[in-house]
Amino acid sequence: MASEASPPNRLRYLLLAGPHADRPELVEALRKLAAVRIVESADEALEIIRSQGCDLVICPATQIVPLARSAGHMRTENFLEEIGQGACVVGCDGQLIWANERLRSYPPAIVDAIREACVGLCRAFADESPSSDPVRIKSRTIDIDADYRFDLTVSARVGVDGRIEQVVALAWDMTETKRLQEKINAIDAAGRELVSWDTEALTQMDVSDRLETLERGIVTCCRDLLHFDNFVVRILDKQTNRLETILATGLSEEARALTLYAEPEGNGISGYVAATGRAYLCRDTTRDPRYVPGLEDARSCLTVPLMLQDEVIGVFNVESQKPAAFNEQDLQFAEILARHIALALHTLELLAVERHATTDQLAADVDAEIARPLNDIVARVTRLMEEHEQDAGLRERLRALLDDVDTIKRAIHSVTEPQGVTGLIREPEQRDQLISGKRILIADDEEIIRDTIADVLAKSGGITVVAGDGDEAIAMLRAQPFDLVLSDIKMPNRNGYDVFAAAREVNPECPVVLITGFGYDPNHTIVRASKEGLAGVLFKPFKVEQLLEEVRNALKPREEL
Repeated sequence: MASEASPPNRLRYLLLAGPHADRPELVEALRKLAAVRIVESADEALEIIRSQGCDLVICPATQIVPLARSAGHMRTENFLEEIGQGACVVGCDGQLIWANERLRSYPPAIVDAIREACVGLCRAFADESPSSDPVRIKSRTIDIDADYRFDLTVSARVGVDGRIEQVVALAWDMTETKRLQEKINAIDAAGRELVSWDTEALTQMDVSDRLETLERGIVTCCRDLLHFDNFVVRILDKQTNRLETILATGLSEEARALTLYAEPEGNGISGYVAATGRAYLCRDTTRDPRYVPGLEDARSCLTVPLMLQDEVIGVFNVESQKPAAFNEQDLQFAEILARHIALALHTLELLAVERHATTDQLAADVDAEIARPLNDIVARVTRLMEEHEQDAGLRERLRALLDDVDTIKRAIHSVTEPQGVTGLIREPEQRDQLISGKRILIADDEEIIRDTIADVLAKSGGITVVAGDGDEAIAMLRAQPFDLVLSDIKMPNRNGYDVFAAAREVNPECPVVLITGFGYDPNHTIVRASKEGLAGVLFKPFKVEQLLEEVRNALKPREEL
């Protein structure tokens, strides 16, 4: 049923049910201009048009032709001439009876292809069973020469004998929409190529090689599909909030080296986009206060965020020396590509982290297997140096062996250093900056204690050497330099204070931490050593964090304490 009868002396608008009629804001706006009547079916609309007339009809596109033709005060052709889309009347005999100016503006081959499609639909109408339905409509999408696409809506004209005589057609030009979709599909396909990695090959590459592989893919996509010649990819370092340049093409070294932060003001358009997550189109760089010079003589640019799971991980910025070189479509294309770039970078980082985790575990296994043999070598070499104290040549050769042991341990640690792309995902656990690379002597007669301490400090990057008693520890101190000494107080032969004293004698700057059980210090070792520069005390049993805290405090420069 129709709703809202039309009051006198007002414009009368007729709305046929459809998506537009379901928009309250549209209906309310129309009611301010005229009396609005909403009907549920084309039959109701035709009855009102014939019996009462109206000033405006709003309906779905497929209903335009029959409803316009039913308006008795105007010819269908007059209406279709002004509609802005191609329109024609075609007889079932294949004759093009009439075409509006818009359709005639197309090449003859296009017009003929539309005529042929109408003839085919006319025959389809004729093959149907007779119907009293005044509105008989068919729709079809046709592609012509792979260049043009039209959505064809055809309404049948029925003669007095009930036979189909002609069809009236609207040809909605979808060519640009088709081209837009094809371009989007091509960009999407090229983007997928960016993440179609040969995983086995990539795991053999270092960071620079992987980024170079990614850059080649991005350059190809930008230049061949989007015609973007000058662009830069910056990654957000979450720790510093700085945008780090990782890929750049066509930009100067100064532009690559720009210091930008993810801040909405004072850090250019890239900083604004990284801070807000909003794409930005700059049609004239000379008039945009946010623009920071990048490409020499740049006149326009666009910048989109690199998004990963709703989180900004960087920005993709494109620049041109032409003013207004980019439009909203270019911005849309850049956003599609940016999603793939973000995923590709994330994939590279995962590969880097996976490789790091694998090598870290491998190094830990190797370290565990060879730690004891290496420590045995150090102990034997140290004893030989003690026994041949007067043979300088031999001692020198033995000291070289100790250096070789250090080299082996450092090599094992070096392969576990992370090589990721800054700022993409949570950083792998970093080496402790105070402990990493430090040579640490651990003296304790309890094997489980000294091995546990050695393992914890080795995982933090320390180069550890262990001694099973005081004599062995003192011999090692005299044979090679150390950055830190941890020694149990109660040990066979020589005690912890003796080790402390020997360490001070060899190198007064070497910090010493003494280890003891609660309440055990019969010789007041801690008190004596504290007066002479003891760096710290670790009480058994201790937790890993307590151990690391004591070691860090001992290794800190004196001025920081």
